Amino acid sequence: MREPTLKAFLLAGGLGTRLRPITDSVPKCLVPIRGRPLLDIWLELCARSGITDVLINLHAHPQPIEQHLERSGSPVSVHVVHEDKLRGSAGTLAANRAWVGSDAAFWILYSDVLTNTNLNRMSEFHSRHDGIATLGLYRVPDPSRCGVAIIDNEGVIIDFEEKPQTPRSNWVFSGLMIADRRLFDLIPPCVPADLAFHVLPRLLGKMRGYLIEDYVLDIGTLSNYQQAQVTWPGNDSRSDWPDPGARPAAALQSTSHGLLAHRMLPGESR
Repeated sequence: MREPTLKAFLLAGGLGTRLRPITDSVPKCLVPIRGRPLLDIWLELCARSGITDVLINLHAHPQPIEQHLERSGSPVSVHVVHEDKLRGSAGTLAANRAWVGSDAAFWILYSDVLTNTNLNRMSEFHSRHDGIATLGLYRVPDPSRCGVAIIDNEGVIIDFEEKPQTPRSNWVFSGLMIADRRLFDLIPPCVPADLAFHVLPRLLGKMRGYLIEDYVLDIGTLSNYQQAQVTWPGNDSRSDWPDPGARPAAALQSTSHGLLAHRMLPGESR
């Protein structure tokens, strides 16, 4: 078994164009889901899953997000990076490679995804294998708008295609991913660099698919956002999960002294 996966990139730098006019004034990661900001739902899920440190990349409307974090606090330690120029989802990872340090693995989470899945189980699945990455996969009725994965009998992803005209599977990338440091060496220097287009095709045969049957919804479109207001069941509150109210001491210290904000360039552009 590998060491626990404690750090997560929460990619929030996108412009949210598919959610306009809502995102003309509200950052995408702060849109309310049944009255609660999406960002708060994510941070609680991270805390329940044993993640202790979260890096959030910001581009559009950064001040409201920082003000919300300062005002509301967080159950995990939050590190904010500002992106003057979007570098794409993979570019965000590359520019913040030093933040991962010597950790055996790290999470990559797309902030416009709404889910209550138990990330502990996905982390344990990743730990049992020697792949560079594990992609959370879920089924959708229209995979032509998503990143479609083909897996073999061992769960290894042998093909991946972003938004194919003729999908060969309805299992698609959920926006939840675990990877180890070998992933950084596969990120091209181009700007922007996108995970789905530029990195995942290089990982064929070296990553596995973790099949998610829990609630997963990309709220990045107006129709899906409206659907979330009706279908969202809330975060899982089973007793075997940690109490999200029990904040790590480091998170409390970080919150009380203000968020770390460094001027950097990287970005996720969904």
